Amino acid sequence: MNLPAIEHHQFEVDVENFDQAVIEESSKRLVILDISAEWCGPCRVLEPILDRLSSEYQGEFLLAKLEAEDENMKIAGRYGARGFPTVLAFIDGEEVERFQSAQPEPFVRDFIERNLK
Repeated sequence: MNLPAIEHHQFEVDVENFDQAVIEESSKRLVILDISAEWCGPCRVLEPILDRLSSEYQGEFLLAKLEAEDENMKIAGRYGARGFPTVLAFIDGEEVERFQSAQPEPFVRDFIERNLK
């Protein structure tokens, strides 16, 4: 199985490539998983913040984006995502921290910084 194409330190993930792209990759560096839905207003607020920070940090972490629909809902369910967006930090194959809903950029930056250490 091939990893999804990584552009600007971010990539789309789905039920088929999740374990390799998120779990295995998190043994090399921090992976931030953004579980969102196309119809979700707060998701549209958070997305540009995550995009900007993933570019700014230039590969210190990877941003994985999961569209919570159809088969991908299995992953959202596995991690207990009850609302969108749900953002999870993975290190060494394990979820280490999460937050829900749109948050301001300083909050998201602190979340990333805490998990880069």
